[in-house]
Amino acid sequence: MPINYYIFLALALFSIGIVGVLTRRNAIIIFMCIELMLNAVNLLLVAFSKMHYLKNAAADAMTTAGTDGQLFVFFIMVVAAAEVSVGLAIIVMMYRNIHSVDINFLNRLKH
Repeated sequence: MPINYYIFLALALFSIGIVGVLTRRNAIIIFMCIELMLNAVNLLLVAFSKMHYLKNAAADAMTTAGTDGQLFVFFIMVVAAAEVSVGLAIIVMMYRNIHSVDINFLNRLKH
C-alpha cells in the first residue's frame, strides 16, 4: 500500500483531534482527542519505519527488521497511558469538588 494512504489517514485523524481539542469543553472528550492525535502520530511512525525498511531491504539483503518506529510507538503509548491516568485523576478530583468537568470553570480558578 502506498505511503500516501497512511499520510492521508493520519492527517485526517490528527485534524479531527485538533478540532475536538479546540472546540470541546468537556475534559474527557479533550483527552480522547489528544489520544486520537497521538495515535495518528503512531500510525505515521510505523508507516515510515516500514517504508524505510523496505527501501533498505531492496538495496541490501542483510538489513535487520525495521522495528525503530515500533519502539518509538511503544514508548509513546507508555507515556500516553501515564498521561491519561494522571489526567483522569485530575478530572475525578475536579468533578468531586465542583460537580462538573467543564474546562471553562478551570479558567475561573486562576483569579
